[in-house]
Amino acid sequence: MSQEYLIRDANPNEFIKIGELMVKVYSQLDGFPSQKEQPNYYKTLANIGSFTEKPNTRLLIAVSENDEIGGGVVYFSDMKYYGSGGTAPQEKNASGFRLLAVAPTARGKGIGKLLTEACIELAKDEKQRQVIIHSTKAMQIAWKMYEKLGFKRSKDLDFKQEELSVYGFRLSLSS
Repeated sequence: MSQEYLIRDANPNEFIKIGELMVKVYSQLDGFPSQKEQPNYYKTLANIGSFTEKPNTRLLIAVSENDEIGGGVVYFSDMKYYGSGGTAPQEKNASGFRLLAVAPTARGKGIGKLLTEACIELAKDEKQRQVIIHSTKAMQIAWKMYEKLGFKRSKDLDFKQEELSVYGFRLSLSS
């Protein structure tokens, strides 16, 4: 029997645990910069809860029936707080999400898709026209999932994070 996961906002007492999960997941990605190569990026991951101090920003988590955190993502209903390089923070009528991670022990259970769909639903509820995200070559599994959900590559959103190429995607919500 597969575990059921509930998507909800993280509580402040969970921020440290989620930060540890983010650091673990991103540091294990093949081809992704190490903590030594990009210490500030990993500091951002470790302090993931600080994103919730920004207006219109939420840290969503997937929690199992036995209260295990299976993954998390940061959702932005105002792109000016998105905090990426490139043009994404100037996008209007758009929501975005970043820093999606699934615990190694919870992979293959659809948690990434659940978190992504929760962000899409929030954007629809807010009557946004699009959802913007970024990915890297090291995140091919997620990349494929995003494309299956209707995200399209948007080269105008691409940027470099130090030496790392970061690729933009958008999902149009207009009918």
